[in-house]
Amino acid sequence: MNDARSLPDYPGYNVLDKRDSPSWDDATRTVIDERIATADEPAWCNVVQWRALRALCAVVIPQPDCQLVSRPLVQLAALVDRKIATGKSDGYRNARLPALQDAWRIGLAALDDESLHRHHAVFADLDECARIGMVQAMQHGTLARDAWRNMPSQLFFTQRVLPDICTTYYAHPSAWSEIGFGGPANPRGYVRMYFNRRDPWEAEEATIRENGRAR
Repeated sequence: MNDARSLPDYPGYNVLDKRDSPSWDDATRTVIDERIATADEPAWCNVVQWRALRALCAVVIPQPDCQLVSRPLVQLAALVDRKIATGKSDGYRNARLPALQDAWRIGLAALDDESLHRHHAVFADLDECARIGMVQAMQHGTLARDAWRNMPSQLFFTQRVLPDICTTYYAHPSAWSEIGFGGPANPRGYVRMYFNRRDPWEAEEATIRENGRAR
């Protein structure tokens, strides 16, 4: 789609231009460099799980056409996979939700099981419309086959799928460039915190769109 809605809200903005500025310190640079360098391959998932996770990430956060944006795509599935691999918990969870790795192991397998039952193909092999329908069914809790092992599909969606995928995406500098975020407040910080005010080093949003062009 080549209209104003497909154009960036912060044209020409790249948060990585701040990398060597006073906005970021060495700790920030190290963390961000690791995220950018993450290879698009699994560290925890097996082959079957990896295909399901990639397809699920694409439904939850569709990424733009590379030709329409100058920033690299977020290796979202790989970064979510790395989070799962650590096994590090959030410090709390619903009693009906298994631990991080177990929840994802069960959830991805159950998603494939439900897809086979409803569409005679695993989730990754479904077309976009069918994938979206499956995720909506999970959101509403209408996926309830034995493969879920008593883990409510709606709970998996609201407390694992959405938090793990969305927070991972918006922790990546490409997403920061997309929304005009300047990165961590340490060490420089932000001063002009009131509505419609911004610090000089923050991105300026395009406010006028004429003939499909943002400026």
